[in-house]
Amino acid sequence: MRGVIFDGTAPRVVEDLAVRDPGPGEVLVRIAAAGLCHSDLSVVDGTIPFPLPVVLGHEGAGVVEQVGPGVTHVAPGDHVALSTLANCGTCADCARGRPTMCRAAIGRPTRPFRRGDERLYNFASNSAFAERTLVTAVQVVPIPEDIPLVPAALIGCAVLTGVGAVLNRAKVDRGESVVVIGSGGIGLNVLQGARIAGASPVVAVDSNPAKEPMARRFGATHFVPSADAVREILPTGADHAFECVGSTRLIRQAVDLLDRHGQAVLLGVPPADAEAAFRVSSMYLDKSILGCRYGSSRPQADIALYADLYRQGRLLLDELVSRTYPLEDFAKAADDAHHGRVARAVLTF
Repeated sequence: MRGVIFDGTAPRVVEDLAVRDPGPGEVLVRIAAAGLCHSDLSVVDGTIPFPLPVVLGHEGAGVVEQVGPGVTHVAPGDHVALSTLANCGTCADCARGRPTMCRAAIGRPTRPFRRGDERLYNFASNSAFAERTLVTAVQVVPIPEDIPLVPAALIGCAVLTGVGAVLNRAKVDRGESVVVIGSGGIGLNVLQGARIAGASPVVAVDSNPAKEPMARRFGATHFVPSADAVREILPTGADHAFECVGSTRLIRQAVDLLDRHGQAVLLGVPPADAEAAFRVSSMYLDKSILGCRYGSSRPQADIALYADLYRQGRLLLDELVSRTYPLEDFAKAADDAHHGRVARAVLTF
């Protein structure tokens, strides 16, 4: 079968990939569509260290082909969206409703793929850039068949991360002010999360003026080219500032933009050894800096919720899909995503 692999040289599409049958608690899914996230590109450029060779991709939707023993919540033929959390469900963090913190899942990739005699790792327990992938049952969430699989693919990362950061991590309330630095795939979902939460005003910050119409469509009440202009809209600062780029300079700006009792939420991914600085004295006004992994989500509940919000017209998915690419055009999709020409590139199978 076809898939996108990275072995340390350059990502490429191969035709001779194989994946094993599902074992207990596992599900084999035929991928219909997969979003191209900057985290995939960060594996290629070394920002995210990962063992190689690896099958890339972690944001997908498809149809169940086969289930292993013990899997009862899905069956062959079901339409599903996939998450990246292969959480155990039984540890202390899972029991507290924090599956993103499951220690049994973080940093423990498996190798369900083969090319000849070589075994390949799965990326983010998912590897959606393959015609078929093998995941744990907890990663598979059934969705209604009337939801198209191309936009549904984006729920499993961009939506869970961006909307989840607003609703789950920051717990933004009605009437609170929000600043979103970066209007890419994650930033747009932070914007629509703020809209769903009833925040106001919602200020999008991006140096690319071409992104303004999309940012406003997703929920921005204002669009400015730099953080300096935010003070004209919010002279005392923001209740919430979300950094969605992964720049230590912009992280500092997010902190500096906070009002009293404000909180900065870090969503962008800088290099693993990056360090950011801030003025300590400013933090004594009850300000907070919050890390956020995967929108602090609970995928089995949240994916179902977001699918329902999409059906109600409250969650935008179709607009996120800037362009679809056949799998063989992965290089073009990656280039467009890297240079910000698309909000989300989606590979189709």
